Amino acid sequence: MAKSTFVCWSCRTARELDGRVNRGDACPTCRADMRSCKNCTFYDVTAHHDCREPTAEWVADKERGNFCGYFEPGGKRIDAAAEVASAKAKLDALFKKN
Repeated sequence: MAKSTFVCWSCRTARELDGRVNRGDACPTCRADMRSCKNCTFYDVTAHHDCREPTAEWVADKERGNFCGYFEPGGKRIDAAAEVASAKAKLDALFKKN
């Protein structure tokens, strides 16, 4: 089975997955539920029920494990230090005195 990279929504730790993510699986770093809406490719706060899959059932707690049949591991690794440096550079450029 092909390996894929999974990024936890809570702690942003990346890890390799060998297969499926089951409802009881938890992030080894922060213990957050791995099979939750916030870890799904379809999670989108701008979409109806926060999900881009139109036929998915509503899930009340997006951070808890669930049985959604449309779940696909998603998430993007975020480099916080790089984001902070980029934001500071943009602010410095905006408020630069001549």
